[in-house]
Amino acid sequence: MGRKLIILGSTGSIGTQTLDIVKDNESLSVVGLAAHSDVDLMEKQIRRFDVPYCVMFDEQAAGVLRDRLKDRNTQVASGMEGLLDLVAKDEADTVVTALVGMIGIRPTIAAIKAGKDIALANKETLVCAGHIIMPLATERHVKILPVDSEHSAIFQCLQGNANERIEKLLLTASGGPFRGKTKEALRTMTARDALRHPNWAMGDKVTIDSASLVNKGLEIMEAKWLFDVRLDQIQVVVQPQSIVHSAVQFVDGSIIAQLGEPDMHLPIQYALFYPDRVPLLQKRLNLFDLQVLTFEEPDTDTFEGLALAKEAAATGGTMPTVFNAANEIAVERFLKGEISFLEIYDLIKTAMRAHTVKENPDVDAILKAQQEVTETLNTTTTA
Repeated sequence: MGRKLIILGSTGSIGTQTLDIVKDNESLSVVGLAAHSDVDLMEKQIRRFDVPYCVMFDEQAAGVLRDRLKDRNTQVASGMEGLLDLVAKDEADTVVTALVGMIGIRPTIAAIKAGKDIALANKETLVCAGHIIMPLATERHVKILPVDSEHSAIFQCLQGNANERIEKLLLTASGGPFRGKTKEALRTMTARDALRHPNWAMGDKVTIDSASLVNKGLEIMEAKWLFDVRLDQIQVVVQPQSIVHSAVQFVDGSIIAQLGEPDMHLPIQYALFYPDRVPLLQKRLNLFDLQVLTFEEPDTDTFEGLALAKEAAATGGTMPTVFNAANEIAVERFLKGEISFLEIYDLIKTAMRAHTVKENPDVDAILKAQQEVTETLNTTTTA
């Protein structure tokens, strides 16, 4: 049975690929779309999928879009209030959360309270507020369906297996564009270098996070909440070919893995049709084309993002928020050429060392911690 979707972040990588799936499946329909400010693409999406509701987070962009859509009945709202209203629309049953950043937390909570299933592609939702999201989803009988390829892989491997039989989750990483490089070599790497991912086509922020291994650290925090496991039950494994998307080792020693092309269409479609599987009109993995699959331990001394993430996760409270917020600021500065690649780690460490942890934070405390990081790093200069 198809779903009636609201897609938050429709103009980004996950959002556009979600619409690819909608285009190929008549049983799926789009009730609402939201994005930050890409008016041109949003207009095309609204007209292509006959969308009745839209939110442009940027008010000026919303005004431009309203003017362009005068020939339609599409309602265009803006800002956070627009997002909160959109996710509660009665016509929808599923919200795809593909916004980048902590902006996704409040709309996700509002969608759960409205009884919508969540196809989750926004890492920050569980990294910063997993202690709020997961109990709320249970209380409201809402499904949290992972869209990230690694978490989707684990989710698929667990079908028919109870969680208490898990020995460990094997969370795979490609190693990114800098795999195998020394810390000395990383000192001269530019944003252009970091954006050359060998396997995946992703947005700039996620690609930089892949290069630093911060992305894998965030995914550890997500996996803890999604699958209700201890941190010491999650092991990161570098799989350079990006064919094994993740695996689960069970108490009897058996390992079940999910393999596929390095492409997001499959995990998106699996979330949208769960528990069913439907034909996917994308390239198939051909095992005869695979000459080799290799596995390596991550180099956490050189790529400090993973170690720092584990420290933040073990500390808990507001510390994961601080880790995430500091990384967002650092990545933005790196992309602008204001800091070097290794200084991403320096800014994260500065923010974490300056923070006093608040246990079991509510949303206001989470957002306050984020603001504190901004203030801390605004006064921080790097060498």
